[in-house]
Amino acid sequence: MYWQIILTTAVLLGLIHAAVAHCMVHQILPRNFTLPCMLLNETVLSPFSAGVVESWSGLMREHGAAETNPHLLMNEESFLCCLWSDNNIDCSLYRASMQPRMFIPSEISISASQERDSNWNTECWIKGKLDLLVCSLRFLKLHLRPDLKVNLLYAVSDLPLGDVSTSSLKGTAVAAQCGCSEYGKCECCVPSPRLNYTYIMWLKIVTGVTPLWSPLMSVKPIDIIKPEPPLNLHLEMTEKGEVRICWSDPVLMPYPLQYEVNISGNAGPNGWQVVRVALNTSLAIDNLLLDSSNFAQVRCKNHYGPGFWSDWSTPYNLKLGAEVLYFPSKILTSVGSNVSFHCIYKNQTKNVLSRKIVWWLNLAEEIPESQYTLVNDRVSKVTLFNLKATKPRGNFFYNALYCCHQNRECHHRYAELYVVDVNINIKCETDGYLTKMTCRWSTNPNTLLVGSSLQLRYYRSKIYCPNFPSIPPESEVKECHLQRNHSYECIFQPISLLSGYTLWIEFKHSLGTLESSPTCVVPADVVKPLPPSDIKAEITRNDGLLNVSWTNPVFTNDDLKFQIQYAEKREELTWELYEVSNLPTRSAMIKVQKLCVEYVVQVRCRALDGLGYWSNWSKSAYAVVRDIKAPLQGPEFWRVIVEDPARRQKNVTLLWKPLMKNHSLCSVSRYIIKHQTSENTTWSEYVDKGTTWLFPWTERTHTITVLAMNSIGVSSRNFNLTLSQQLSTVNAVQSLIAYPVNSTCVILTWTLLPHTYVITSFVIEWKSLNKEEEMKWVRVPPNTSKYYIYDHFILIEKYHFSLYPVFAGGVGKSRATDRFTKVPDGYENQNNASLYMVLPIVVSTLVLLLGALLISHQRMKKLFWEDVPNPKNCSWAQGVNFQKRMDIL
Repeated sequence: MYWQIILTTAVLLGLIHAAVAHCMVHQILPRNFTLPCMLLNETVLSPFSAGVVESWSGLMREHGAAETNPHLLMNEESFLCCLWSDNNIDCSLYRASMQPRMFIPSEISISASQERDSNWNTECWIKGKLDLLVCSLRFLKLHLRPDLKVNLLYAVSDLPLGDVSTSSLKGTAVAAQCGCSEYGKCECCVPSPRLNYTYIMWLKIVTGVTPLWSPLMSVKPIDIIKPEPPLNLHLEMTEKGEVRICWSDPVLMPYPLQYEVNISGNAGPNGWQVVRVALNTSLAIDNLLLDSSNFAQVRCKNHYGPGFWSDWSTPYNLKLGAEVLYFPSKILTSVGSNVSFHCIYKNQTKNVLSRKIVWWLNLAEEIPESQYTLVNDRVSKVTLFNLKATKPRGNFFYNALYCCHQNRECHHRYAELYVVDVNINIKCETDGYLTKMTCRWSTNPNTLLVGSSLQLRYYRSKIYCPNFPSIPPESEVKECHLQRNHSYECIFQPISLLSGYTLWIEFKHSLGTLESSPTCVVPADVVKPLPPSDIKAEITRNDGLLNVSWTNPVFTNDDLKFQIQYAEKREELTWELYEVSNLPTRSAMIKVQKLCVEYVVQVRCRALDGLGYWSNWSKSAYAVVRDIKAPLQGPEFWRVIVEDPARRQKNVTLLWKPLMKNHSLCSVSRYIIKHQTSENTTWSEYVDKGTTWLFPWTERTHTITVLAMNSIGVSSRNFNLTLSQQLSTVNAVQSLIAYPVNSTCVILTWTLLPHTYVITSFVIEWKSLNKEEEMKWVRVPPNTSKYYIYDHFILIEKYHFSLYPVFAGGVGKSRATDRFTKVPDGYENQNNASLYMVLPIVVSTLVLLLGALLISHQRMKKLFWEDVPNPKNCSWAQGVNFQKRMDIL
């Protein structure tokens, strides 16, 4: 069907192309009008002679009879133009060169006596959502035939209404969808109208095969908009106590609106009062009108141009809305600020005097009366000071402020107080290449209001920062990116190093906008330099100091200070920090406690004046272990002598303990064993690996010295041991006793015999007799008679303990024991530390056990003997001595 309509439309456009240029198009106004239509058929139309204008009159007479010319025919150079009124219609066949007639619109309404069969009551408007153009058609007399088909044809032009013509139409005319009801009403809809374009429209009504045509019409959709009614009617109070009825525009309209407010009084429907309001979306209502009115409604229309009035809004109950009013009803403010609320309170439609009003916070905390102010007889004011941030309570991010009667009667309506912490710290740093500045700031996401947004704003001054930065009237928004830790990062690039950047955070919400305190940053003052490079570290020889050197980073001068952190190289590093003091410098000497360990070293720098930030730590450098000095001393050593009767000699095995690093400084490459006999024969032997050496002993005396050697030199302080055939038989030890303390400690005590030799030290040997293991030994000072041996002992096994006295001229005869003796009380109490730890625990356990037994005894007594009476409380037992034995008669 639609392709037939488009084809018919295209033919019609061809017919009217020349004529419409001279025939005026009828403009549709924002009101209903009566639209006549001509029934065109062969019996009605006949041709005119050239240049002659013929008319038909009386087409709209009582019976609808038409005076027709049977010879009228329409051709490509002619077009039918009509001039009509409520009682008459004149239609003429126009040629292209003839003068057009003017369109005379109908009145808003037509009386019943003037209705005609060929007339349609027509009204076109744009719906309030601006997405549909609707034309409503209604027959003045209901004569709809079943085969009636109505089509609204239209084309669009971007020319003004006065300049539009058929030649200016763009593209092929389009047929709008029309639907008719059985009540003689049809409705045609044009979707997605372009508001500022001109629409050329006409109707084609087909009854069977006979077309009924309307004159051409034109309309600009923006002139016939019918807005949606205003929304959200409510009462508000101003700071001075004035009550206003307020509303919201339904949708975003393309032009300002004007409003009408209808307020109903108590006198019924005839008491409506109409007040015209200009562009404001509120109207002040005096107390008298507010107390005597019930409902209010609002409607709107275009303020400056044509258009329809909207429907009336939903009635608003003024009585309910005025029970309690707050100003403001909601406040958004920042931490530390002071705010004030105003209130009007009604109790059962009667105004409560302001001096009888009290204020409550969250219905849990009554606000002190000292914070009240009586504005007038009806308005109470409360001021809250130094506000703290609102703590979220579930889905509520505000504090509720209630205005109540002094008898603690409160209305359910409350004011909302939103307090947001906008004390946001902005930190900026300029990179070491001086090309960009990165600013960071963070907030707590749990305290942000729903629907709020944060953005960083800034203003760049030409040079430096003011002493007291303030928010300038002009600023720019800087894009920031949210990081994983709920912080934001903003990058300024390129930058001006000496310019002052004033920065602050803007908090936006539907309730208002808050701003953090501004801070001003000069990029040159917040530089984070690159870390030092080419780090070198070593322990110096002889001095044993940790020597660290580095190269300053680029884009810096010598005005830098440095920090060094160093640690022993191991899995978990324990850093020590060293502040470099002798500035300017590019190296430092650090005294370290341990010389023979590998150190990990890092360096960082910062501007000498303290501005900016410390750089990142440099890459690690390693101070490897190397020899610093010759060993401080040679190793302690001992000997084991084995008789060799076959060779008439004794085989001596030297045993020594490896030098500790703090004695070897820092390694031992070889050991040197020096020999000297009683015949003054000397020689040296070298041991590259191992800590034992075997040699034969045949002389009367033989002195051995063991030296340690590294890459620097040989130890200067060494231990000597003299082997003497004569002194080996000297018995200086009278007794030796071994006391086992526990599995890790054995006490050895001894007594000495009178002797004339000077003892320089003792050597203790011990070894398990139950299994093969090396003999262990330890050197003991000469001025002691007791020694604690710490080792792993199995107390059920046998151990061999030996004590050797060492003289300046040789080693004396040893005293040995193969068994343990019970520890005396004195030693046990003095040395068994574990006993002191266990004893308090045992005592505490016994006390707790005794207490538990007593409590249990009392409970058992109550459980089993609760019902047994006390005979002393009985009357018959008064005066009876139950302690005395009574004989049974």
